[in-house]
Amino acid sequence: MEFETVIGLEIHAQLKTETKIFCGCSTSFGAPPNTNTCPICLGMPGVLPVLNKRVVEFAVKLGLATNARINLYNQFARKNYFYPDLPKGYQTSQFDLPIVGRGEIEIEVDGVRKKIGITRIHMEEDAGKLIHDELEPVSHVDLNRTGTPLLEIVSEPDIRSPEEAVAYLKKLHAIVRYLDICDGNMQEGSFRCDANISLRPVGQEQFGIRTELKNMNSFKHVQNGLEYEIRRQRDILLDGEEVVQETLLWNPDKNCTESMRGKEDAHDYRYFPCPDLVPVEIDEAWVEEIRRSLPEMPDEKKDRFRDQYKLPEYDAVLLTGDIAVANYFESAVAAGAQPKRASNWIMTELLRELKGEDITSCRVSAGQLAALLKMIDANTISGKIAKTVFQDMMETGDDAETIVKEKNLIQVSDEGELTAIVERIVAANPDQAEDYRNGKTKIMGYFVGQLMKETKGKANPKLVNELFVKVLTQ
Repeated sequence: MEFETVIGLEIHAQLKTETKIFCGCSTSFGAPPNTNTCPICLGMPGVLPVLNKRVVEFAVKLGLATNARINLYNQFARKNYFYPDLPKGYQTSQFDLPIVGRGEIEIEVDGVRKKIGITRIHMEEDAGKLIHDELEPVSHVDLNRTGTPLLEIVSEPDIRSPEEAVAYLKKLHAIVRYLDICDGNMQEGSFRCDANISLRPVGQEQFGIRTELKNMNSFKHVQNGLEYEIRRQRDILLDGEEVVQETLLWNPDKNCTESMRGKEDAHDYRYFPCPDLVPVEIDEAWVEEIRRSLPEMPDEKKDRFRDQYKLPEYDAVLLTGDIAVANYFESAVAAGAQPKRASNWIMTELLRELKGEDITSCRVSAGQLAALLKMIDANTISGKIAKTVFQDMMETGDDAETIVKEKNLIQVSDEGELTAIVERIVAANPDQAEDYRNGKTKIMGYFVGQLMKETKGKANPKLVNELFVKVLTQ
């Protein structure tokens, strides 16, 4: 029996506001436990929340960027459940009247484009954090995160593979970063994902029984977790058994899912309108003002990079997937780098040296990279030497010109000097020279390698090849 995978994602984006959603406490990450708290975010009796207008603005921005309907009238609700890191015993969220309604974004996987529907985007507050003691059977509660503003983006069940899920997640990650409403730091939990997944026989319209994978905080975990869960559910169904509806956690150390609790449905939370907050009414003129302030979005920037800089589609997609990388590229071009060469270096040398770190932490500025690439164009250094220089730049932060001068790496382009070396190498290798003249042209690499070894890689490779051909064919 063949099965079709059905996936829906619930993404939580922590907003880049200075204060929490209903109080004036700081949202700064890394403060000592339980210091960014007050009676309001701790849910003390008699306190009243006040909505942070910036949260509403950010929600409208994301709604507009995802081609969604902005609900000018929306309402907060109480989502009732108890955990030790939720002092009030309920979460202030939105349910039947969210701020953003139906929308969609387009993804591309293996050259195939597809639109993924968005059911809704709603505002809510985050819960705290449990820290489990590794030595004793106790847990500590840090409530600094309590009340931090979130936007939850709920997709339609339109996703049919882990690859599509990751593409959708990456697209939304890029959008919130472009809008500058979320820092997208998945390691710190400011952008995280829950996945609902089920299988059904191909051709069946009714959905299968689903499970939920909670709080995955990397693209790799989403990919691996979904792949594992597809295999697990498929084995269960092929054995003639039923999948149990439950909430699971992905264990990256064991590469498997682990049961967390029975899966709740909406009625389990006993949603009802929050009596402490009046409905939110948004002025349409304000929505249009926000629309006009939207920055260039990933797809628009990708098309512009392709058209303006004559880059291949692949380059444009990769460079614009991260706003920081896109800005770095444009800064390098503005500093004089050739667009295609800059693209190649960023996609290969730079991103490899960063080893997954954010490009904003790079010790080599865009201007320094442009200066290095211009030295290649001017034949001051070879491409091979430039890679060595670049590694030194990444380690020290020094500019290319300084490193080249200190290490005497200026390219040798003196034709007379190189001709003498070429003639000497050819004379010292008569058998190889005869092989070349008899059509074994691949042996040219041997000759060039000998010369590069003698000049410590500083010879102009283009000129070297030309001189060897000239001497060997005389």
